[in-house]
Amino acid sequence: MSTATVSTSSPTADRFKAPHVVVIGSGLAGLTTALRLRRGGARVTLVTKGVGGLQLGQGTVDVLGYTPERVENPYEAVKEYASKHPEHPYAKIGVEAVKEGVDFLREVVGESFLVGDGESTINLPTAVGAIRPTALVPPSMINGNLTDGDKVVVMGLAQYKDFHAGLIAQNIDRTELPGGGHVSARAVIVDFEPREGEYDATGLSIARSLDNAHTRRVLAEGLKGFINPGEIVALPAVLGIDNHDEVLADFSRILGTKVFEIASLPPCVPGMRLNNKLVVTAKNERVDYVLGSKVTGCTVSDGKVVSVRVGTAGAGKEIKVDAVVLAGGGFESGALKLDSHGHLHETILDLPVTMPEGIKEEDLIHGDYWGSPQPLFLCGVEVDENMLVTEHGKPVHSNVYAAGGVIAGATRWQEKSGEGIALGSAIKAADAILSAVKAGAATKERN
Repeated sequence: MSTATVSTSSPTADRFKAPHVVVIGSGLAGLTTALRLRRGGARVTLVTKGVGGLQLGQGTVDVLGYTPERVENPYEAVKEYASKHPEHPYAKIGVEAVKEGVDFLREVVGESFLVGDGESTINLPTAVGAIRPTALVPPSMINGNLTDGDKVVVMGLAQYKDFHAGLIAQNIDRTELPGGGHVSARAVIVDFEPREGEYDATGLSIARSLDNAHTRRVLAEGLKGFINPGEIVALPAVLGIDNHDEVLADFSRILGTKVFEIASLPPCVPGMRLNNKLVVTAKNERVDYVLGSKVTGCTVSDGKVVSVRVGTAGAGKEIKVDAVVLAGGGFESGALKLDSHGHLHETILDLPVTMPEGIKEEDLIHGDYWGSPQPLFLCGVEVDENMLVTEHGKPVHSNVYAAGGVIAGATRWQEKSGEGIALGSAIKAADAILSAVKAGAATKERN
């Protein structure tokens, strides 16, 4: 269940004087936080140094895939895992906030972008043909949730060298499915130049070419003759970028069988589609989207951040704030850093970074590549149940919150938990800010 849209010009928003919140980061956590705050009546400025990590992802939503055993029911697994791992973000976020975040995202983007409910795992082939668990997927991938006895033909494009059809087919063919059983798979590779003379194409250039109705019909008709009766067709995830629904429908109709996309190496077109949808929605709902600028610090007064400094062309500027949400990601985005002296830093607001209990800085990285997980990747900022950033259980600043990969305690890519953490923490942080501002306004009225 999600909050209703409340305009800042409404009586409710005027009554509470529309708090101004700066959200730092434009990944899934940042965009979800911004939209949640905006729909709750806040003024929102989203500041980001780049386009965000969604474009590197597969357009899917992982809630929890491994604990380390493979998960079959993500929401149930979150609840159980949180109870056994109090240091994990899910212990603070809770399964209800994760559900709320998933439902909110589905409402924002619609069923043409995501299907699934988070109650049961969807298993999809990866870019190398392994079978991975996830929770929500684009409709173009759902037929990749294969079952015993399925027959698949993996169609590769010779000009698209980031998609290895032969390797994918071989691995699908030899892999036992999570629920038992096997799939037979073979590969076919055809020539397709998205532009004349383009022999080394990107996924995006192919997707843009297939947005053209004539081009996609020519390719689909050419592929049709390679399909055997009863086979499901697996294609690289390049079925359009702006006209994706039409491209998928045309391929399914012309080929006359089930079709699904397999995500390629990053950057990945389905991730770009999801990113574009969320950014356009945020801008349409009047989130002030500041791209290409980095938050370089903040001003603190009486335990509260009163403004953030943003580096812009020519000279920096100060943005006054009622609250800040740090959603800049982890080590992969540079929000967290281990310097040459072995010291940890949060690079945006200089917040304290917490380490796993019993681990010293000199032990954050060990040399056994195939051994136990590196403790470094469990580092991040500490939060309370409202996602307020804390140190030793006490707020660092009374109005600074965190969402997504910057939060300590999870190895997201190993657990397949990244999007669930992002969505749940975004909901918690945004709702806590809205509640705090409204409570403060009500107190002022009584006084």
